[in-house]
Parts: sequence; C-alpha cells; structure tokens
Amino acid sequence: MPTGSPHRRLARFAGLATAIAAVVGLTTLNGAGAQAADNPYERGPAPTTSSIEAARGPYAVSQTSVSSLAVTGFGGGTIYYPTSTADGTFGAVAISPGYTGTQSTMAWLGPRLASQGFVVFTIDTNTTLDQPDSRGRQLLAALDYLTERSSVRGRVDSTRLGVMGHSMGGGGSLEAAKSRPSLQAAIPLTPWNTDKTWPEVRTPTLIFGADGDTIASVTSHAEPFYSSLPSSLDRAYLELNGASHLTPISSDTTIAKYSISWLKRFIDNDTRYEQFLCPLPRPSTTIEEYRGNCPHTS
Repeated sequence: MPTGSPHRRLARFAGLATAIAAVVGLTTLNGAGAQAADNPYERGPAPTTSSIEAARGPYAVSQTSVSSLAVTGFGGGTIYYPTSTADGTFGAVAISPGYTGTQSTMAWLGPRLASQGFVVFTIDTNTTLDQPDSRGRQLLAALDYLTERSSVRGRVDSTRLGVMGHSMGGGGSLEAAKSRPSLQAAIPLTPWNTDKTWPEVRTPTLIFGADGDTIASVTSHAEPFYSSLPSSLDRAYLELNGASHLTPISSDTTIAKYSISWLKRFIDNDTRYEQFLCPLPRPSTTIEEYRGNCPHTS
C-alpha cells in the first residue's frame, strides 16, 4: 500500500511527471535535430506555393560572365549564384539554349533558380547550329568548368549537379544524362531529338512539353521521350496548356515552379518539395497533362 500523506504522494507523482515530460521534450528536440541533420543539403526556408511561384527566392544573387576564350568544349556563358556563403556549398545546373538560340534565351532562369539556392550556368554553345549530341557534351563540359576552374567553384558541390535545355538543348540534356548517370536531375524543355528512346537514362528526369508545339510536337518528341525512360526511374511529364515550342524562352511561372521543385527534390534531396510533385499535379489553366511516378524512390 502507498505510504505517506496524500499531499506527499501527489507531490512525488507531480515530480515524476515533470521528469518524464523533460525527458520526452529532450527526446523530441534531439529527434528534430537528428531529422534536420539527415539532409545536410537543405537550403533556404521551408517552401510554400507562393515561394516557388515567386519571381525571386530567398537568396540575393550575383553573376559573372565567362568568355568563350577562357573555356574549351562550349561557348562560355553566365554564372548566377547565391551571393552569401553562409549556407555552404550549393548544387548546380547547366542550361543550354535551343537551335539558333543563345544563352540570352535562357537568361530568365538564371537568377530565378539561383535565388532559390543553386549555382546556375546558362551557356552559349560552340555554334548556334549545334545538334543535341554536341549540346549534351557541351553541358557536361560546362559543368566540369564550373566545378573545376570557375571563379565560383568553391561554392559548388560537385556531387550535386543537373542539366536543363530548350529544344535541341533539351535533347542535349537527355544526351548528357545518358552519358553521365551521376547527374542528379535533368529537365528537357520542349525537347527535340532524332533519338526517340532513352532507356539508358538513370537520372531523375522531368520533361516539359507544350500542347501547341509545332516544331517538336509532343507526339513525336516529349511524349515518346518520357515513355521510353525506365519505368523504375523517378520521371515526370508536364504538358503546358496553351503553350508553344518557344514558351520556355520567356519567364514562365509553371516552368519555374516545377523546375525548382524537381531540382530541390533530386539535386538537394529536399523532401520538403515533394508536396508540389506528389500527388501528381492536376490539369489546370496552365497544365494540360501531368504524368509521373509517386511516391518518388530516390
């Protein structure tokens, strides 16, 4: 039987409850800390729909030009990067223009992606007429320059790299991913390529098509590209509604929103962005169709 007065017993129980609460609280705090430590690549505050649709993210951005005379294997370009070094290194992405295009056609993506916590290299190709296989090699040469020789190489994590490209540059991004499976993300934008099947790709890939594309129609390019990717791969196909082949060369919130989410999810392994990709986005005024696998495996 319990001993002591009721008041004394209540005091002992209260003290025990306080001790248990303290232990639980400490465990919870440790758990939260451990969870944050699980992903050292997280950059920036927790995302919201408005934050990934915004024209600029949380990071101030600087840029530097790279002369074609200072590089080999591609045509130079512009590097956009978070100004602050307080958060350590960042993942990086190289972006190729399309046939007859220059880096200026992709320039809108530079500060938009960099302000979300990436180093972004919009490149010029050796000639404006280069084919996708050449553009793929040039994207890889640009990433090598970025991580090994560029003035911002100390800001880049060379293990967390991706590629993007428009039209033939989009076809080039598939070529780059095929050649270098260690890439963490690929985003072809209204891609064009004579090669229609990509079973060799091992890089998580988000393909953008446009419902009104008459240059690289989705039925002969973007859709078969997506369908040929391994079914086990983290992959997605977003067909833009009311869009054309040239939609990606101008500022576009839908392209930016899902590109940011894809790059964050797979280059930074930041599962905070999974909410924007899974469940699959539904058709809307800007999305004609979205296909993909959920939940993501990597």
